[in-house]
Amino acid sequence: MNSLHSHIAALVLAAVMATAASAQNVAIVNGKAVPMSRVDALSQQVAKSGRPVTPEIQQQIKDEVITREIFLQEAQKLGLDATEDYRIQMDLARQTILIRELFANYQKTNPVTDADAKAEYDKFVAANSGKEYRARHILVEKPEQATAILAQLKKGGKFDEIAKKSSKDPGSGANGGDLDWAPAGNYVAEFSEAMVKLKKGETTQTPVKSQFGYHIIRLDDVRDAQLPKFEDVKPQITQQLQQQKLATFQQDLRGKAKVE
Repeated sequence: MNSLHSHIAALVLAAVMATAASAQNVAIVNGKAVPMSRVDALSQQVAKSGRPVTPEIQQQIKDEVITREIFLQEAQKLGLDATEDYRIQMDLARQTILIRELFANYQKTNPVTDADAKAEYDKFVAANSGKEYRARHILVEKPEQATAILAQLKKGGKFDEIAKKSSKDPGSGANGGDLDWAPAGNYVAEFSEAMVKLKKGETTQTPVKSQFGYHIIRLDDVRDAQLPKFEDVKPQITQQLQQQKLATFQQDLRGKAKVE
Protein backbone atom coordinates (compact mmCIF):
# COMPACT_ATOMS: atom_id res chain seq x y z
CA MET A 1 0.00 0.00 0.00
CA ASN A 2 2.81 2.36 0.85
CA SER A 3 4.48 1.50 -2.46
CA LEU A 4 1.28 2.29 -4.36
CA HIS A 5 0.88 5.55 -2.45
CA SER A 6 4.46 6.53 -3.27
CA HIS A 7 3.90 5.75 -6.95
CA ILE A 8 0.75 7.90 -7.07
CA ALA A 9 2.54 10.73 -5.26
CA ALA A 10 5.39 10.57 -7.77
CA LEU A 11 2.93 10.74 -10.68
CA VAL A 12 1.18 13.75 -9.10
CA LEU A 13 4.52 15.48 -8.50
CA ALA A 14 5.59 14.83 -12.09
CA ALA A 15 2.31 16.30 -13.37
CA VAL A 16 2.71 19.38 -11.18
CA MET A 17 6.29 19.86 -12.37
CA ALA A 18 5.24 19.46 -16.00
CA THR A 19 2.48 22.06 -15.51
CA ALA A 20 4.95 24.48 -13.87
CA ALA A 21 7.42 23.96 -16.70
CA SER A 22 4.76 24.57 -19.34
CA ALA A 23 3.72 27.75 -17.54
CA GLN A 24 7.27 29.04 -18.10
CA ASN A 25 6.90 28.48 -21.86
CA VAL A 26 4.64 30.27 -24.30
CA ALA A 27 4.62 27.24 -26.62
CA ILE A 28 6.49 24.18 -27.83
CA VAL A 29 7.50 24.62 -31.49
CA ASN A 30 8.68 21.49 -33.29
CA GLY A 31 9.57 20.00 -29.93
CA LYS A 32 11.53 23.09 -28.75
CA ALA A 33 10.29 25.11 -25.79
CA VAL A 34 9.78 28.82 -26.37
CA PRO A 35 10.25 30.57 -22.98
CA MET A 36 7.71 33.05 -21.66
CA SER A 37 10.65 35.37 -20.93
CA ARG A 38 10.64 36.34 -24.61
CA VAL A 39 7.04 37.50 -24.29
CA ASP A 40 7.97 39.44 -21.16
CA ALA A 41 10.89 41.12 -22.96
CA LEU A 42 8.75 42.24 -25.90
CA SER A 43 5.99 43.38 -23.53
CA GLN A 44 8.51 45.58 -21.71
CA GLN A 45 9.59 47.14 -25.01
CA VAL A 46 5.97 47.92 -25.89
CA ALA A 47 5.39 49.41 -22.42
CA LYS A 48 8.53 51.56 -22.72
CA SER A 49 7.19 52.99 -25.98
CA GLY A 50 4.18 54.27 -24.03
CA ARG A 51 1.60 51.82 -25.35
CA PRO A 52 -0.54 49.96 -22.79
CA VAL A 53 -0.09 46.17 -22.88
CA THR A 54 -3.73 45.15 -23.04
CA PRO A 55 -4.78 41.46 -23.12
CA GLU A 56 -5.22 41.82 -26.90
CA ILE A 57 -1.70 43.25 -27.30
CA GLN A 58 -0.33 40.52 -25.01
CA GLN A 59 -1.85 37.85 -27.29
CA GLN A 60 -0.36 39.56 -30.35
CA ILE A 61 3.03 39.52 -28.65
CA LYS A 62 2.70 35.80 -27.91
CA ASP A 63 1.79 35.13 -31.55
CA GLU A 64 4.80 37.20 -32.64
CA VAL A 65 7.16 35.25 -30.38
CA ILE A 66 5.89 31.94 -31.71
CA THR A 67 6.16 33.13 -35.33
CA ARG A 68 9.72 34.30 -34.72
CA GLU A 69 10.66 30.88 -33.34
CA ILE A 70 9.27 29.17 -36.45
CA PHE A 71 11.30 31.43 -38.73
CA LEU A 72 14.36 31.16 -36.47
CA GLN A 73 14.33 27.38 -36.64
CA GLU A 74 14.15 27.48 -40.43
CA ALA A 75 17.07 29.92 -40.63
CA GLN A 76 19.15 27.71 -38.34
CA LYS A 77 18.22 24.63 -40.38
CA LEU A 78 19.69 26.39 -43.43
CA GLY A 79 22.85 27.26 -41.49
CA LEU A 80 22.37 31.01 -41.82
CA ASP A 81 23.54 31.53 -38.24
CA ALA A 82 26.97 30.18 -39.18
CA THR A 83 27.71 32.65 -41.98
CA GLU A 84 30.27 35.46 -41.80
CA ASP A 85 27.60 38.00 -42.72
CA TYR A 86 25.51 36.90 -39.74
CA ARG A 87 28.51 37.20 -37.42
CA ILE A 88 29.25 40.72 -38.65
CA GLN A 89 25.64 41.84 -38.28
CA MET A 90 25.43 40.37 -34.78
CA ASP A 91 28.60 42.21 -33.79
CA LEU A 92 27.17 45.50 -35.07
CA ALA A 93 23.88 44.86 -33.28
CA ARG A 94 25.77 44.12 -30.05
CA GLN A 95 27.64 47.42 -30.38
CA THR A 96 24.41 49.34 -31.03
CA ILE A 97 22.65 47.84 -28.02
CA LEU A 98 25.57 48.42 -25.66
CA ILE A 99 26.08 52.01 -26.79
CA ARG A 100 22.36 52.70 -26.39
CA GLU A 101 22.52 51.25 -22.87
CA LEU A 102 25.59 53.40 -22.12
CA PHE A 103 23.74 56.57 -23.09
CA ALA A 104 20.58 55.53 -21.24
CA ASN A 105 22.64 54.79 -18.13
CA TYR A 106 24.37 58.18 -18.35
CA GLN A 107 21.04 60.02 -18.59
CA LYS A 108 19.65 57.99 -15.69
CA THR A 109 22.62 58.75 -13.44
CA ASN A 110 22.95 62.37 -14.59
CA PRO A 111 19.37 63.67 -14.70
CA VAL A 112 18.40 67.24 -15.48
CA THR A 113 17.05 68.70 -12.24
CA ASP A 114 14.18 71.16 -11.85
CA ALA A 115 16.76 73.72 -10.77
CA ASP A 116 18.70 73.18 -14.03
CA ALA A 117 15.55 73.69 -16.09
CA LYS A 118 14.52 76.80 -14.11
CA ALA A 119 17.99 78.35 -14.51
CA GLU A 120 17.78 77.80 -18.28
CA TYR A 121 14.30 79.32 -18.34
CA ASP A 122 15.51 82.37 -16.39
CA LYS A 123 18.28 82.88 -18.96
CA PHE A 124 15.68 82.71 -21.73
CA VAL A 125 13.48 85.26 -19.95
CA ALA A 126 16.41 87.63 -19.40
CA ALA A 127 17.37 87.43 -23.08
CA ASN A 128 13.83 87.86 -24.42
CA SER A 129 12.13 90.21 -21.99
CA GLY A 130 11.31 93.73 -23.12
CA LYS A 131 8.94 95.05 -25.76
CA GLU A 132 7.23 93.37 -28.69
CA TYR A 133 6.09 95.36 -31.72
CA ARG A 134 3.17 94.83 -34.08
CA ALA A 135 4.31 96.46 -37.31
CA ARG A 136 3.42 96.53 -40.99
CA HIS A 137 5.69 97.32 -43.89
CA ILE A 138 5.69 97.77 -47.62
CA LEU A 139 8.91 96.67 -49.33
CA VAL A 140 9.93 97.95 -52.78
CA GLU A 141 13.13 97.85 -54.81
CA LYS A 142 13.71 101.55 -55.61
CA PRO A 143 13.57 104.72 -53.48
CA GLU A 144 11.32 106.51 -55.98
CA GLN A 145 8.75 103.69 -55.64
CA ALA A 146 8.78 104.14 -51.86
CA THR A 147 8.43 107.94 -52.20
CA ALA A 148 5.43 107.49 -54.51
CA ILE A 149 3.75 105.13 -52.02
CA LEU A 150 4.34 107.59 -49.17
CA ALA A 151 2.57 110.22 -51.26
CA GLN A 152 -0.38 107.84 -51.79
CA LEU A 153 -0.61 107.24 -48.05
CA LYS A 154 -0.65 110.98 -47.33
CA LYS A 155 -3.56 111.34 -49.75
CA GLY A 156 -5.54 108.75 -47.79
CA GLY A 157 -4.42 105.53 -49.45
CA LYS A 158 -4.96 102.43 -47.31
CA PHE A 159 -1.73 100.85 -46.10
CA ASP A 160 -2.91 97.23 -46.29
CA GLU A 161 -4.31 97.60 -49.81
CA ILE A 162 -1.12 99.18 -51.11
CA ALA A 163 0.96 96.48 -49.38
CA LYS A 164 -1.06 93.71 -51.05
CA LYS A 165 -0.61 95.37 -54.44
CA SER A 166 2.95 96.71 -54.28
CA SER A 167 5.02 95.00 -51.55
CA LYS A 168 7.63 92.57 -52.83
CA ASP A 169 7.70 90.76 -49.47
CA PRO A 170 5.48 87.75 -50.27
CA GLY A 171 5.04 86.69 -46.65
CA SER A 172 3.62 89.92 -45.27
CA GLY A 173 2.41 91.50 -48.49
CA ALA A 174 -0.50 89.10 -48.84
CA ASN A 175 -1.52 90.03 -45.28
CA GLY A 176 -1.52 93.74 -45.90
CA GLY A 177 2.09 94.11 -44.75
CA ASP A 178 1.36 92.66 -41.29
CA LEU A 179 4.52 91.29 -39.59
CA ASP A 180 2.69 90.09 -36.45
CA TRP A 181 4.18 90.50 -32.95
CA ALA A 182 7.97 90.33 -32.70
CA PRO A 183 10.82 91.85 -30.68
CA ALA A 184 12.84 94.54 -32.38
CA GLY A 185 15.83 92.21 -32.51
CA ASN A 186 14.04 90.02 -35.04
CA TYR A 187 14.59 92.64 -37.73
CA VAL A 188 17.66 94.00 -39.45
CA ALA A 189 19.20 96.96 -37.66
CA GLU A 190 17.98 99.69 -40.06
CA PHE A 191 14.42 98.41 -39.85
CA SER A 192 14.31 98.00 -36.07
CA GLU A 193 15.96 101.40 -35.42
CA ALA A 194 13.31 103.17 -37.49
CA MET A 195 10.45 101.10 -36.05
CA VAL A 196 11.20 101.70 -32.36
CA LYS A 197 11.22 105.47 -32.92
CA LEU A 198 7.59 105.40 -34.08
CA LYS A 199 4.58 106.00 -31.86
CA LYS A 200 1.56 103.74 -32.14
CA GLY A 201 -0.21 104.39 -35.44
CA GLU A 202 2.71 106.33 -36.95
CA THR A 203 4.31 105.62 -40.34
CA THR A 204 7.89 106.40 -41.31
CA GLN A 205 8.05 109.71 -43.18
CA THR A 206 10.97 108.66 -45.38
CA PRO A 207 11.89 105.29 -46.96
CA VAL A 208 14.03 103.03 -44.77
CA LYS A 209 16.85 101.38 -46.74
CA SER A 210 18.05 97.86 -45.84
CA GLN A 211 19.73 94.97 -47.62
CA PHE A 212 16.29 93.90 -48.87
CA GLY A 213 15.28 97.19 -50.46
CA TYR A 214 13.25 100.19 -49.27
CA HIS A 215 10.69 99.88 -46.48
CA ILE A 216 7.74 101.97 -45.46
CA ILE A 217 6.95 101.00 -41.86
CA ARG A 218 3.84 101.54 -39.76
CA LEU A 219 3.78 100.71 -36.07
CA ASP A 220 0.36 99.40 -35.03
CA ASP A 221 0.98 98.52 -31.37
CA VAL A 222 3.53 97.86 -28.62
CA ARG A 223 3.31 95.53 -25.62
CA ASP A 224 5.49 93.83 -23.04
CA ALA A 225 6.95 90.58 -24.34
CA GLN A 226 4.54 87.67 -23.93
CA LEU A 227 6.70 84.80 -22.65
CA PRO A 228 5.47 81.27 -21.91
CA LYS A 229 5.17 80.13 -18.30
CA PHE A 230 7.92 77.90 -16.92
CA GLU A 231 5.62 74.91 -16.40
CA ASP A 232 4.44 75.10 -20.02
CA VAL A 233 7.95 74.87 -21.49
CA LYS A 234 9.64 72.80 -18.77
CA PRO A 235 9.40 69.50 -20.73
CA GLN A 236 11.03 71.03 -23.82
CA ILE A 237 13.75 72.72 -21.76
CA THR A 238 14.47 69.47 -19.90
CA GLN A 239 14.73 67.50 -23.14
CA GLN A 240 17.04 70.11 -24.66
CA LEU A 241 19.32 70.08 -21.60
CA GLN A 242 19.38 66.27 -21.62
CA GLN A 243 20.54 66.31 -25.23
CA GLN A 244 23.18 68.93 -24.46
CA LYS A 245 24.52 66.94 -21.47
CA LEU A 246 24.62 63.74 -23.51
CA ALA A 247 26.46 65.50 -26.35
CA THR A 248 29.02 66.83 -23.87
CA PHE A 249 29.44 63.33 -22.40
CA GLN A 250 30.06 61.92 -25.88
CA GLN A 251 32.57 64.67 -26.73
CA ASP A 252 34.42 64.12 -23.45
CA LEU A 253 34.75 60.39 -24.15
CA ARG A 254 36.11 61.08 -27.62
CA GLY A 255 38.52 63.64 -26.22
CA LYS A 256 39.88 61.25 -23.56
CA ALA A 257 40.23 58.30 -25.91
CA LYS A 258 43.70 57.44 -27.18
CA VAL A 259 43.26 56.83 -30.91
CA GLU A 260 46.40 55.89 -32.82
